[in-house]
Formats: sequence, structure tokens, C-alpha cells
Amino acid sequence: MRFYIIIFSTLLLSFSANAQLKGKQFPSISGQILQNDKTLSIPDDTKGKFTLVGMAYSKGAEKDLETWLQPAYDKFIAKTGMWDAAMDVNLYFIPMFIGVNQATAGPARKKIKEKTDKVLLPHILFYVGDLDKYKAELDFEKRDTPYFFVIDESGKIVHAVSGAFSETKMEAIEDILLD
Repeated sequence: MRFYIIIFSTLLLSFSANAQLKGKQFPSISGQILQNDKTLSIPDDTKGKFTLVGMAYSKGAEKDLETWLQPAYDKFIAKTGMWDAAMDVNLYFIPMFIGVNQATAGPARKKIKEKTDKVLLPHILFYVGDLDKYKAELDFEKRDTPYFFVIDESGKIVHAVSGAFSETKMEAIEDILLD
């Protein structure tokens, strides 16, 4: 019984966070694309197309963020599934180097670039800067949790989810994009 209460509470918290963010303008964030070091600003440079953004600001969130890399790439970029071609989506994963971690950004960037599959590099936006704006506007509550946002063509949040990848979370994102 206790297990079901924990699952229900988690779903309820996830739903309420999604409801609070839905319809809000995604706060502008700029960084360098890991593949070519070009600057990209979300949502300004991604308007006109849906965008899935994954953000993590601690080493503890890195493992869960990585669980999304290949499935999201396969679904939205490689389009390996039967209905995937119908979804035209920008995809960006944003490791955030904030506070004292900004000093480690250079070596971390090099390490990420070396160990990441080359096809994923155009989808990694490297951010170095302040967290306060994003923490306040995007309800980042748990340091060791990655956060994911589906942004519509105009830059508004239409869905938010956090944590490790799951088929259920991916299906919810697909439902929004195929609607």
C-alpha cells in the first residue's frame, strides 16, 4: 500500500508542476552548441518549431539526464519509430555549469565532447552562468533531478516532466506533439 501512495504522490507532484508551468513563456537561455561552439538561444532561435529541452545543473542529475539522450535522439532526430516522422522537433540537452562549478566548465566540456556519441553533439547546449532565474521560473526543486520541457512554436511551455527517462513520460510528450 505504501508503494502506491509514493507512486501517487510522485505523479501528483509531477502533474501540479506541469500545470503551474503550462502556458508560461520559457525563459531565454543561451549557450554554445557542443559540436561547433555556435551560440544558440532558446526559445528565440527555436521559434516556429516545437522544442524538447532537458536541463540539469548538478553532477547528481547527470545520470538521469543521460537516460534520455538516446531515446529522445532516436524518436525526434533519427525518427526510428513508425509515427516519428510526423514529429518535427528541436532537441537540446543543457548541462548547466553554475556557481563554483563554472570553474570546471572547460575541462567538463572537453570530457563531455570526448565521451558523447558524435551524432548527439549538435543537440547539447553548453550553459555557463547563473541559475537563479531558471530555478525561480522553471520550478527547479531538486538539485539531483533533470528537468524536461516541451516548448511550443511561440516559446511557451506546453509540458514539463522531471527525472529519469520512462516510456510513460515519452508517450506523454509524443501525445502533445502529435495532437
